[in-house]
Amino acid sequence: MERQFVRGFIDGALSVLGVVIGASAGQIDIIISAGIGGGVANGISNVFGAFTAERVQEEREFQKIEKSMLVELRETELYKTVRRRVMIRGLVDGISTVIGSIVPVLPFILAFIIGFSAYLALAMSVSFTAISLGIIGIYFGRISKENIIVSSSKMVLMGIVTAIISFGIERGIHHFIS
Repeated sequence: MERQFVRGFIDGALSVLGVVIGASAGQIDIIISAGIGGGVANGISNVFGAFTAERVQEEREFQKIEKSMLVELRETELYKTVRRRVMIRGLVDGISTVIGSIVPVLPFILAFIIGFSAYLALAMSVSFTAISLGIIGIYFGRISKENIIVSSSKMVLMGIVTAIISFGIERGIHHFIS
């Protein structure tokens, strides 16, 4: 489950960071709508995508076991347990994607409520996302026995690269259309 949570969180945070940067020339309510809509859609997509991928993998493994044992296991408790595990993994992937997607949107929600500028919200969005990825990197480094500074730095770098590319796209399109 940890793998699905980390993957989903990173996916949600980075994809919605790109959405809010891409929408950053708009009004704050539009940025919030785009971010939340993108995060929820991405989460739903990841539930179905992870469920499908996990099911295919588990079915393949189950077929190998059935073939080697020369017995049908589809009506067993083991098979039901595997199916539940597949469903839980899909849900964890999707829910963690939505959780990750909240991080880059949160500063815009605060800006809308408190009334500070969209530019400050954008800077906070990139910062919050980088910090949350750094924390995930520390966690990932601890469970994988990797150097936590290296692991955290890699995650933060993913956020920075995503932000730079997204800013480049936003500026390029804004310049092209204007």
